Amino acid sequence: MDVLRQILDVVLHLQDHLFDLTTRYGSWFYGILFGIIFAETGLVVTPFLPGDSLVFAVGAVAANAKSGLNVWLAGLVMLTAALSGDTVNYWIGRTLGKHLSRRYPWLVRPKHLERTHEFFEKYGPKTVILARFVPIVRTFTPFVAGTGAMPFPRFLMFSVLGAVLWIGLILPCGWFFGGREFVRRHFELIVLGIILVSVLPMVVELWRARTPRTKQAPGDVSGN
Repeated sequence: MDVLRQILDVVLHLQDHLFDLTTRYGSWFYGILFGIIFAETGLVVTPFLPGDSLVFAVGAVAANAKSGLNVWLAGLVMLTAALSGDTVNYWIGRTLGKHLSRRYPWLVRPKHLERTHEFFEKYGPKTVILARFVPIVRTFTPFVAGTGAMPFPRFLMFSVLGAVLWIGLILPCGWFFGGREFVRRHFELIVLGIILVSVLPMVVELWRARTPRTKQAPGDVSGN
């Protein structure tokens, strides 16, 4: 329970923790930032790490001059980490994907792979872009693409576009709104809102997949 409380505290007060890290570690913070984004994107065993909320919080912290955080450098670091993570995850899927999913289902959860496959079937290559904004699916999309869903040059093109949109949209929002008094006072609510909006598409897809569809009987034109 103590671990869960600590995780919850970090998530809800992410801005405060990031500010503390920037003042404590200085330039080394960029390396920490790279590691978190890289792991969340590139390793199928760490889909629980913060993604959207972290990018927003970095923008909010950078808006505070006292943090010493350069928003342009932070954006470049996160973009590089996201693309590097995508590439590593793709080639893990390409070389070991089928073996890992069969032999270690506890490591590579079948339900996550199935959910990502459904995204590919519905959206095609656009999945690589859309998945950037969906937790868990974001982590498993490069892995699934590497197992045979997409050739690497095409994957890389959509990966770059998705990463640029992801960082380019969320980071400026954090920068612009992070300095507002309301956001500073209610940052935990903002983080929860970001998480909710991020997982909403996945929840809708799961609800639609589980909702039975009524089929019209053959020959019944009237529907009665």
